[in-house]
Amino acid sequence: MTARAAVFLDRDGTIVHDVNYLSRPEQLKLISGVPEALARLSAAGLPLIVVTNQSGIGRGMLTEADFTVITARLDAMLAEHGVTLLATYHCPDTPDLPDAESCRKPGDRMHRAAAADHDVDLAKSFYVGDKWRDVAPAVTHGAMGVLVPTPETSYSDLSKANEDAVVATTLDAAVDRILRMHTQRP
Repeated sequence: MTARAAVFLDRDGTIVHDVNYLSRPEQLKLISGVPEALARLSAAGLPLIVVTNQSGIGRGMLTEADFTVITARLDAMLAEHGVTLLATYHCPDTPDLPDAESCRKPGDRMHRAAAADHDVDLAKSFYVGDKWRDVAPAVTHGAMGVLVPTPETSYSDLSKANEDAVVATTLDAAVDRILRMHTQRP
């Protein structure tokens, strides 16, 4: 079997509104237009994989069990719109852990695990998020990264994305770029 492209998506600020350390399922609120944009990716045959830093777990603000409940709720919310996520990967490490020991983005340990688990080609895949750390693995793998900025996206992140990735105003606009690139490939 040939490895396939996938779309790696950040969760907080990209799929759902970022509430800083989301710890309860009732805090989940889909960003407007997200289900429709994700449905377009699914219809094109692109698997959707969430890759999210969750330092709130390492900080004791929520547990692994809380995260599992939140993930199940998000899966159910998206399913109501006909969208299925292939998988969700998370890193509970806090930012003070040395990069070599951590699974946090901008590192690609979660992406590599997903690639091994689901036969994904990291170089053919797409990386989408609201922070540079979400799209940085695209640079590592020579792939396409798309930054979808929010008011919380730093100027530095936006500058890096303008140099080494693509910037899209909405997830729907990001999907337009991804689908163009995906359909142009042999």
